[in-house]
Amino acid sequence: MLRKNPRGDFPVVHETSFVDPTAILCGKVVVGENVFIGPYVVIRADEVDEHGDMAPIVIGANSNLQDGVVIHSKDGAPVTIGQNTSIAHRSIVHGPCAIGENVFIGFNSVLFNCVVHDYAVVRHNCVVDGQDIPSNFYVPSTTHVSPDTDLSTIPKVTRDARQFSESVIHTNVGFARAYRRIQNEF
Repeated sequence: MLRKNPRGDFPVVHETSFVDPTAILCGKVVVGENVFIGPYVVIRADEVDEHGDMAPIVIGANSNLQDGVVIHSKDGAPVTIGQNTSIAHRSIVHGPCAIGENVFIGFNSVLFNCVVHDYAVVRHNCVVDGQDIPSNFYVPSTTHVSPDTDLSTIPKVTRDARQFSESVIHTNVGFARAYRRIQNEF
């Protein structure tokens, strides 16, 4: 469902993208080409800053937001998801937050007040709060990354992890096309 926020902003979704009928996109949301937005995703751009302004929540081309992902932002801060990025089931991305291109975020992960740079992998059940993840870094499952985290303890992305991330992106771009094609069939 696409709907206005209290300020009157309405989501803009590229015609080549697919938004599941159970998903809710509210307010100043911009969805690029060939994006797959799965069941029960909630993207809410409805909070404003002290001046009544808000930055949009932007989802880049060929990205996918899988079942139950929640994206929101505090006080109208920006949230950007780069191109070719996967946000896996039930993850939460809360602004201010920027996720680069070709990034994989695993199941149930929570990201807040951070930047995850290009080609990074954040595996399942991680928390990234107040610390940026450099390009090509691999955050193992169940890791909590905070401002106190020594980033030298975090490994680089392996070839296997990169291939897995690319296969997830490829599958979900296909889903965007396939579900768009059948969306009005009963």
